[in-house]
Amino acid sequence: MKILAVCGFGVGSSMVLKMTIDKVIKELGLKATAENTDLSTAKATPADVYFTSHELLNDLQASVKAPVYPIKKYMDVAEVKMQMEKFLAEREG
Repeated sequence: MKILAVCGFGVGSSMVLKMTIDKVIKELGLKATAENTDLSTAKATPADVYFTSHELLNDLQASVKAPVYPIKKYMDVAEVKMQMEKFLAEREG
């Protein structure tokens, strides 16, 4: 499974989000890789799921086929884990 952490420039906040996603992947025992990227690259990069800010949510959703989940606090493992579990549940059923 490929997961993209997306922010406006693909440097600061998406890197923080990617590190939190990595923790969640490990906690849940998922076979997945997380990458961080900027918005324009994310629009052209296929992934199974995207995580981004509320500000970029609509723009990204309009441009990709896979689900996009908003994250408020990029360092909040509990919030990212909740959104990841939501994605996994929706994907399965």
